[in-house]
Amino acid sequence: MTATLTATGTTPAGTTPRGPRGLVWSVLRVHRTALVLWGLALTAATAGLIWMYVIADEARRAYLPCSEPVAADGYPSCSSLDAITADDYYSTGIALLTSALTFAIFPVAAWAGGALIGRELESGTALLAWTQSVSPVRWLAAKLAVPAVLLAAGTGALVLLNRWAQTDGNPNVVGDWYGPDVFVGIGPAAVGYVLAGLALGALAGLLVRRTLPAAGAGFASSLVLYLVLDHFRKDLWPKADRSQAGELELPRSAWQVDWNATWGRYPGEGTPRFTSATFHPRSHFWPLQLVETGILLAVAATATLAAFWLLRRRTP
Repeated sequence: MTATLTATGTTPAGTTPRGPRGLVWSVLRVHRTALVLWGLALTAATAGLIWMYVIADEARRAYLPCSEPVAADGYPSCSSLDAITADDYYSTGIALLTSALTFAIFPVAAWAGGALIGRELESGTALLAWTQSVSPVRWLAAKLAVPAVLLAAGTGALVLLNRWAQTDGNPNVVGDWYGPDVFVGIGPAAVGYVLAGLALGALAGLLVRRTLPAAGAGFASSLVLYLVLDHFRKDLWPKADRSQAGELELPRSAWQVDWNATWGRYPGEGTPRFTSATFHPRSHFWPLQLVETGILLAVAATATLAAFWLLRRRTP
């Protein structure tokens, strides 16, 4: 008599197991702590942005025209607007969440260099995986692809929520569009930064092959990238010029890059005779965003290719 035994946990023939498998599941399982923290951060940021949207109208009311000492001519009293506190909560909350999006590149790069790549090379976990029918190229591809998808999807969703929460983008409460934090946090450049940070961190991990030094190298490389782009951002798209006799006043939405004036007594004492300004109007937001995002994606692609090239050079 023959008995057929079925091992617990095996999959019957002809069926396909559900859920992630292989390298994808391995990456998710090994870095489950980072995955949980990322999920909690997304949840908290989403809740915060929804609340910002709810109080947005009340926050903008604090900047309406008003009259003193009492309401008159259809305008509310200034004292009633001064009593509104939603504008402080709103502007502070938007600023914090936008800054978090802007500077996400730094923890991402440090984590990619230290935990994602450096730690596994230092501990020998990567070498063990390579001896179990997983090629180094497949290993690195999974290591980069899984977090890239999660980071791009999460960051992109938060950027859309941030733009939604900012409603009309009133600079009095959300800041000027050209501010370093605001600019990155409301456009696709935020996604480009985290992907570039991931690739730079991974490359640093493969170069250094030690956890803490790789994390530091990833952080440093992403910092250099951020500072360079922040410095040259104004030059990524042709600027507009405007000149006129007398005093020139640009609209609030213009990003003034340069300003020159010839001073004299015409048309009045203390008034410039001739003024010229170089600036980016509000309409330059998207060209600047797309050029910067393109540069970041090019950096990410170059760092990724360099990482694969280095891995091939250092493995049999």
